[in-house]
Amino acid sequence: MNISNPDPSSAGLHKTRIARVGEHLDGRYIKPRKIPGSIVAVVRGGQLGYVHSSGFADIERQRPVAEDTVFRIYSMTKPITSVALMTLWERGLVTLTDPIGRFLPELADLRVWTGGSWPNFETRHADRPITIRDLLCHTSGLTYDFMQASNLDYAYRKLAVARPREGYSFQSFIDQLAGLPLAFSPGERWNYSVATDVLGVLVERISGMPFASYLQETIFNPLEMKDTGFSPREDQLARFASSYTRNAKKELTLYDDAQSSDFLGRQYHSGGGGLVSTIGDYLNFCAMLANRGRFKNRQIIGRKTLDLMTANHLPGDVDLASISMSGFSETANEGVGFGLGFACKQDSVRGATPASPGTYYWGGLASTLFWVDPAEDLVVVFMTQLLPSSTFNFRGQLEALVYAALE
Repeated sequence: MNISNPDPSSAGLHKTRIARVGEHLDGRYIKPRKIPGSIVAVVRGGQLGYVHSSGFADIERQRPVAEDTVFRIYSMTKPITSVALMTLWERGLVTLTDPIGRFLPELADLRVWTGGSWPNFETRHADRPITIRDLLCHTSGLTYDFMQASNLDYAYRKLAVARPREGYSFQSFIDQLAGLPLAFSPGERWNYSVATDVLGVLVERISGMPFASYLQETIFNPLEMKDTGFSPREDQLARFASSYTRNAKKELTLYDDAQSSDFLGRQYHSGGGGLVSTIGDYLNFCAMLANRGRFKNRQIIGRKTLDLMTANHLPGDVDLASISMSGFSETANEGVGFGLGFACKQDSVRGATPASPGTYYWGGLASTLFWVDPAEDLVVVFMTQLLPSSTFNFRGQLEALVYAALE
């Protein structure tokens, strides 16, 4: 999406109130050097209503954030991978209730951790196999190394499960999972995990195409996402942002230098967190979602499929606060369900949010975020590069500021 020349009035935004977004980000975060820089865009009714960028994409080289800055979007890769998998579902090549062992026999008979530590785990039989739906909604029993909640999480760290490195492949990843137990029996709990990386492997095996090629052909090309991929191209390096964290003194510290980034030349294509993108490209993806799966004259995914994806699939229609083993964001889990690749807001009062019920969203490790509110025909995308995403509650603050500006 071209993000030049926003017009608040055409998008039904109060000009003075929406300007508070930039004032807030500049005054609270950019000027005090709490974050390096950021860019935010608000679209309503398909009209670009607001854009604000400030600060630096690369402090060391004094490169400002711009409309074409390339960001690591980490887990904002997950909704893209989930949509890709569901395009195969629409072709009848997979069903949500399929055990994943049908396509990945290595993972057909995973057991459940009951005690012990790596490599001497105590396990039991799982109550049932992992299904495709379990992977999409993080009820598979898989985990992430950064959870640090159990000896199983430690094993993921020890083995560097799903961590890109030289010679690491999809087969390496699947072989690692085949040698590890699950944190719980599938469908029993919700736990943020490498499940979406497994979806990337499934897309490759079911489609018969390399995962990156399938995304390019099915999503990036028709959505005109020309700057999105698993590694910055040579011609993008000058636009690639560095990422930062904060030290014990709460000072910004370089985390991943853009010009020597471990994202350069990656061969392991993580479906859970591997993509880089621009705000314009990701707005195109969100515009498709907001337009019931359609972008310009191209139907990327069916409107009924998208309805299914953004409904709550948690067992018993409970919220994440009732079933989650782990936190995944800086915001509360009350009143929040989970669909097929998206968190979805079910109860605005319980969630203490102005976002409409039915709003769906996600974010990334470097504090990027987006949401789509179908009731208000609203899309918001925010990009920065500060790890971890739990450092500041950007989502809650931006929701308050943006919804206050709706005419």
